[in-house]
This record gives sequence, structure tokens and C-alpha cells, in this order.
Amino acid sequence: MDPRPRWQRIGWATPWLLFQIFPLADLVVTPRPLIVRLVAGAGLVIFTGVYLVIFSRMFMGCPGRDWPRRELLVVAVLGTALSFWMGPTWTGLMIYVSAAAASALPRRRLVPAVLAATAVCAAVLAAYGQLGELFVLPVMCVLTAFALTGTRHLVTVNSELMAAREELARNAVAEERMRFARDLHDLLGHSLSLIALKSELAGRLTERDPVRARAEMADVEAAARGALAEVRDAVSGYRQVSLAQALAEARAALSAAGIALRAPSSGEVLPGTVDAVLGWVVREATTNVLRHSGASSVAVDLAVTKDVVTLTVTDDGRGGSAPRGSGLAGLAERVEALGGRLESGPVAGGGFRLTAVVPAGVAAEQAVTV
Repeated sequence: MDPRPRWQRIGWATPWLLFQIFPLADLVVTPRPLIVRLVAGAGLVIFTGVYLVIFSRMFMGCPGRDWPRRELLVVAVLGTALSFWMGPTWTGLMIYVSAAAASALPRRRLVPAVLAATAVCAAVLAAYGQLGELFVLPVMCVLTAFALTGTRHLVTVNSELMAAREELARNAVAEERMRFARDLHDLLGHSLSLIALKSELAGRLTERDPVRARAEMADVEAAARGALAEVRDAVSGYRQVSLAQALAEARAALSAAGIALRAPSSGEVLPGTVDAVLGWVVREATTNVLRHSGASSVAVDLAVTKDVVTLTVTDDGRGGSAPRGSGLAGLAERVEALGGRLESGPVAGGGFRLTAVVPAGVAAEQAVTV
């Protein structure tokens, strides 16, 4: 469907109305009875009005099912009747019939309709002895139909492109909403887990060790403020979690929970997008360890080759299958967006392993494990 206002669609028809100067001039100049002029003038007005209605619906229907049958019939009958009745000067109306057919008819019906209009135009000229016009007006019927068919195709394609652009815009908005929801989950999941853990620890230490309890609550306050800042950064679109930052946060959170961490040192410089996605992997893995694993130690291994970067996070907890919630699903989307893959599952003998493999153009092979 053409989304433009009706008056703009009618605009395609208005240039062709200039040809009506000939029947109008004939109506005024040629001496005829008043009743003939009135009837012919009324017929011309109705013809023009229905013609414009056809053009206003030009691209609104589905070809073959919703084309304006009655309007086309009115235009064809009036055009034919006025041409035979009023003479060769009015045969230009058959050009309008061809234009209306080209603008509204489905393709399988277009050629017969245009040929019929051309034949009527030629028959009127021949009947009135205007043989010299046989190579002008009938040919214009065909050329006009050809021109309108091309115009119709171009405008239809343009309408489809506009619809496709609107659909892409809607998809982009939906994708951005999903990205923001995923970022928010990853940011708050880690921070809130840390806040809950430290709050529980502070509650247990309130009577036994008030000084340490106050220190833990100070950490809770700092974590809450940090989470608030991260959410603001995410809303602003500036948030990037680096691998080094994620490892530092993981060390602090796991240490507070009494879980040992063995992690890589900062050596290899990774591309920005790879560094960011691996930071999210460490964050999500740390959050899952704190929530589900019951582990006592966690190992993070980083292997960098010229083709891929592999990050593995392994814990010695209960193992089994981690809940496939929005965290791991969002993480898989991040990794797959870079052409990588995310694997997770239990480790033989106990524990759980999360592995992210991301393509990266690194010159030399190196494995970094501390």
C-alpha cells in the first residue's frame, strides 16, 4: 500500500489532464445544441472524476483481487461513447482509458484492455475519415500505457522500500532493547550478588566482630554506588567492561565469599571488542559461581593464538548443568555476535567449566596462565 496522502497519489494523474483542452475547446467552439453540450460536458466531468478516483487508488489494492472494476468500466464506457458520439477531437479520452488501465489493472488483463482502447481510438478516427491521425492517437494510447506501467512499478518498489526501511527501524529498536536488557542483567546480576553476599556476611558479624561488619557494610555501599554508576553508563551507551576490570572485580567478590581465584596476569593486548566480551564472560561466570556453585576455588585461563582467543573459567563446585537463564543466553549472543562460540558444562570429577572462543587476529601464539 502506498503510504502517501491521496492528494499526492492523484498528483501522478494531473499532468495528463492537459489533453482535455481538446474536447473542452471542441465543446465551446463547435456549434451544437445546448442539450448536447450539457450532456457531453457532464459526461466529461464524470469521466475525469472517476479517472482521478482510479489514480487515487493506484497502489492501494492487491493486483488481481482489489482493482477498481466499476470505476474502470465507467471510464471505458464513457470514453468510448463520447468518442463515437462527439467525434475525433474526443478520441483523446481513450488515452485516459489506457492510462487508467495501466495504473489499476493486474498485468494479465492490462494488454487486452490497452489493445481494446487503441482499437476503439483507431475505429473512431477511421469512421470519421481522420486516417492521418491513425499513427498519432492510437500510438499514444500504447505509449501512455507503457509509461504508466513503468511509473506504477517504480512507485510500488519505492513504497516497498519505505515499508522495508520502517521494518528495519522497528527491528533496530527491538534489538537495542534486547541489548540494553542484556547489559542491565549482566551489570546488576554481578553487583547485586556481591551486595547480597556482603550484607549476609555483615549480618553474621554484627555481634561477633562489629568493626569488620561495618567494613563489609561499607563495601556494600561502595558496590551499590558502583552498580548505580554502571547503570548510568549503560543508559548512556558508554559502558565497556574490560577483561582486566572484570578479573579485578571477580577477585574482590570471590575473596569476600572465601573462594580462591587463579587468574591470568595482564599481558596480551586484545582487540577492544574481544576484550569487552571476555570481560562479560568473566562477570557472568563469577555471578554464577557466587549464586549456584558452592565452589572453593576458581581458575581462569586465557589462551591467545593468531586465530582465536580462548577464555576458560573452571570452578570446583557442585557441577551439574547451570541454569540456562537470560545470563548465559545473553552471553552466548555477545560471543556469537563476534563469530565465536560459548560452551558450558560439568567437569569430570566435579565442578563446572565455561569456555568462550572468539576469533582474533593476533600475530604470535601465546598462552597466559598464572
